[in-house]
Amino acid sequence: MIQPRSHTTALGYFRWAFIVTALGLLLGVWLGWQSTGTFSGTMTVFFICAVLAVLEISLSFDNAIVNANKLKDMTPVWQHRFLTWGIIIAVFGMRIVFPLLIVVIAANIGPIDAVILAAIRPEEYARIMNDAHLPIAAFGGTFLMMVGLTYFFDQEKDVHWIAWLERKMARFATIKGIEIALVLSVILAFSTLLEAEHVHTFVYASIYGLLTFLIVEVVGGLLDASQQTMSAAAKGGFGAFLYLEVLDASFSFDGVIGAFALTQNLFIIAIGLGIGAMYVRSMTIMLVEKGTLNEYRYLEHGAFYAILILSVVMYFQTLFHIPEVITGLGGAGLIGLSLWSSIRHNRRKAEAGGDERDARFRVEA
Repeated sequence: MIQPRSHTTALGYFRWAFIVTALGLLLGVWLGWQSTGTFSGTMTVFFICAVLAVLEISLSFDNAIVNANKLKDMTPVWQHRFLTWGIIIAVFGMRIVFPLLIVVIAANIGPIDAVILAAIRPEEYARIMNDAHLPIAAFGGTFLMMVGLTYFFDQEKDVHWIAWLERKMARFATIKGIEIALVLSVILAFSTLLEAEHVHTFVYASIYGLLTFLIVEVVGGLLDASQQTMSAAAKGGFGAFLYLEVLDASFSFDGVIGAFALTQNLFIIAIGLGIGAMYVRSMTIMLVEKGTLNEYRYLEHGAFYAILILSVVMYFQTLFHIPEVITGLGGAGLIGLSLWSSIRHNRRKAEAGGDERDARFRVEA
């Protein structure tokens, strides 16, 4: 496990995030001055970097909670690898390499040409990214939908926030493949709403998202089943690491594409979203070390409901544009409600415990 640091305050967990924020915003100021040469242009770039960071943080509350849920069961070696390698992959892989890779494939050009295109012709670069939005949204939405449904369709799940719904889902979990059937039904339903020329792309991308989730689950299952023959460093580690990396990628799809609504400059996007990614890492560490998920029993539920909402939003974005601020506020609102419900539960439990102690004292007296 991650070694607890009881002396660390909540703000202490965000020390490196604050440092990266300062460096990133300074880099944004330098980039703004180099690209515009004016004070107003420089401040505009600075503001966009800050807004992108806030957008990424608001979209990633649920990501941090899900990361913490999986991370607490990983071996210390793989925890450390996720928090080091994982953040490198998250910042540089998803925020820089991934957008470049999309342009490389969509425009059939080389990686160097894609970088040049992003630097010299950002409007063309943004157009190619926006044209690739449909398959990205279909792939990411399907993967996230499977993540959310798998959490609720669990017959061993005994803590329920929205009890009337979650009890039914836990009971129906005995039906094998029910999550896959539901996702396939949603895919087919949405495909009927699309224009004919987009249906093929949407369905294929969705199926690849479903297959990716199943492959990650199979790999994790094989690793767990092979614990007797695996080294200690790999036990329960690589499968979870792979799962978290693909999950983070799925969360990033929406933010990366949405960032182009604010700016067409890849480097400004990388700065803003990179700052946000550092806060996700800091939140994840704090949640694991302080046992926040155990203390607030419904917080995890709120995160997975937010994931399901995000997956549906990504599907709807194949039909029309939905502002990313709505997505971010919706997810944050659900998590806020689950936190409030958790605090109420803890307060009622404490009051009930106090009443029992008073009753016992009176009997003894």
